[in-house]
Amino acid sequence: MAVEKQQVGSVWTRPRRGREQPALTREQIVAEAVALLDAEGMEALTMRQLGARLNAGATSLYRHVANRDELIELVVDEVYGEIRVSEITDPKQWRKATQECAASLRAMILRHPWMASTLGQVGLSYLGPNVMRMTDRMVGLFSTGGFAAEEAGDAIGVLVGYVVGVGISEAAWLTMLARTGQTEQELMVGLRPAAEQAAQDFPHLRSDAAAANWDQDPGAARDRKFAYGLDRVLDGLNMRRDT
Repeated sequence: MAVEKQQVGSVWTRPRRGREQPALTREQIVAEAVALLDAEGMEALTMRQLGARLNAGATSLYRHVANRDELIELVVDEVYGEIRVSEITDPKQWRKATQECAASLRAMILRHPWMASTLGQVGLSYLGPNVMRMTDRMVGLFSTGGFAAEEAGDAIGVLVGYVVGVGISEAAWLTMLARTGQTEQELMVGLRPAAEQAAQDFPHLRSDAAAANWDQDPGAARDRKFAYGLDRVLDGLNMRRDT
């Protein structure tokens, strides 16, 4: 007897139910879930908690979303819709447009710090309409920018990998910062004595250059480091362009 193959579990592979409860839509559920995540983080996202915020029982939510995993796929795709990717007509516009796209992706992650603990558990997020739209536009950007068709996807992967990696680290830092109730500057001032004490046996870490880092505005320093790394990534990618 033939064994029926199980379909991969994902909100993007399951047919959407044709009849929805008029008082509650999937779009409302996703919007409220994003608001909950922004306010309280991933640990607070439960169907019960979300239902309470919507003045609806968890059963009502299950009419639209099969489980929490599907909900996570939906909220991730929702915030990816915030990313802006410009269309270009001149290959010379590639670097500026790519910088803007990278900045938009980073800004999205920092607006939604819960993404730092989410990207490893989002299932088939790349099938969501917003992620598909972003990817399509990035392929267009890189193709017009002079990348061969067979290389554009890998080049995009390098860029996104850098931005997501840095963004996740920043988001984790900002999440920890929020728990302290301090400003970033206040926290750094408080950490400095302990950090300098710990560096006493490490000459490179107690150099004048290392000490100068403590005197920088921490937000500006993060922006500078992101821009430096992005420029180096784009320098490397630029060598692969056929222009």
